[in-house]
This record gives sequence, structure tokens and C-alpha cells, in this order.
Amino acid sequence: MLDETAFRRQSDASIESLKKSLIQVEEDAGFEVEEQNSVLSIQFDDPPGKFVITPNAPVRQIWISALSTSFKLDWSESAGDFVLPRSGETLKEVVARVINEYLGSSSLTLP
Repeated sequence: MLDETAFRRQSDASIESLKKSLIQVEEDAGFEVEEQNSVLSIQFDDPPGKFVITPNAPVRQIWISALSTSFKLDWSESAGDFVLPRSGETLKEVVARVINEYLGSSSLTLP
């Protein structure tokens, strides 16, 4: 497990990278990305909804609240990314999948 300083460094870098990828596709995909205090929000107009991505330092995870579910990602040294343990998906892969599920699409990929 990462110590708190390493977790903060890795989670900040991962969320920043995710934010940049989401901003590149937000206009075409139909959502808006906002960040406040290391919490990333994805707002949808049609259908209305909101996903929240936040670091959880006490348990050293990044949590995604989306599709009435909480996805809890752990740091994987081998992947060099936060990963969903049950599927092996990286942070960007999970976010792209849940956005596609929410929008009823399969076309969104995150750079």
C-alpha cells in the first residue's frame, strides 16, 4: 500500500490526466467536466446526471460514484495506474465504460 504522500502524488496525477482526457472529448460527448479540491465531476444534460471521482486517502483508493454504484480503484504498481480489482480496468477505462453505459453508446474512448 502507498503511504499517504505517495498516494496523494499518484492520485493527483491520475485525476489530472483523466481531467485532461475528459476535457478533450467533453463537447462531442455531451457532458461537462469540473474540478474542485481534487474532486472531479462529470455533469450530463441529457439525460441529466452527475458522476463524481474523488481520492479517498484513508483507504488509498480513488472512488467513482456513477450509475448508482461506487467503484473503488486501488493503485497497481505493475499497471502504473489505479485499477478496478475485479476487472483489471484502469481509471480511464472504467470512466469511459460507465460514460458509455450512461449515454447508451460505445463510441467514447479516452486518450
